[in-house]
Amino acid sequence: MVNVRFHPDPETGPSGGTPGGGGARLNLLLSYAGWQPDPLISRLPTLLQPMGIRSLTASTGREASNVIQANRVHIALVDLALPLDKARSFDAAPEFAEGGPRLLELLARLDEPPPVVAVKRSRSARDDARDIAAALRLGAFAVVDRPETTGDLNMILDVLRRCLARFYKGRWPGIA
Repeated sequence: MVNVRFHPDPETGPSGGTPGGGGARLNLLLSYAGWQPDPLISRLPTLLQPMGIRSLTASTGREASNVIQANRVHIALVDLALPLDKARSFDAAPEFAEGGPRLLELLARLDEPPPVVAVKRSRSARDDARDIAAALRLGAFAVVDRPETTGDLNMILDVLRRCLARFYKGRWPGIA
């Protein structure tokens, strides 16, 4: 069984509400590959929840797929180093270990694809260029570096704000 974690929503309780979003105004898919024990990105749910943003977290490609099947995702933050499955290790062949690119493909094939912010891996300049090109080809709105400082986290918040402005005309999804 896949363990999918939902950040608690005060309107729907700790279970995360009903499939589809509960009382949240916006569902954010937040995938994280576990590259740090206490990453800055883990602070996003706490920062965004008071504004009505429900963070749907996933640590593998399979968990993210289950989240997408059970909930409408309005914006997705996809870590490109996301493993496909917990059974796979980071040392496995890249085509089998990385679920991030596959998650981008899955999101792009949805009837209503959400805006996607891809978080690239810290690798060589050549690999970075390849990751950026692939993410943009699959429809990513932006490609950002992994947040290492508070300034990086602020940049991610600004990119999320721009997603809301561009794709939802500055309004919460579903509000006319």
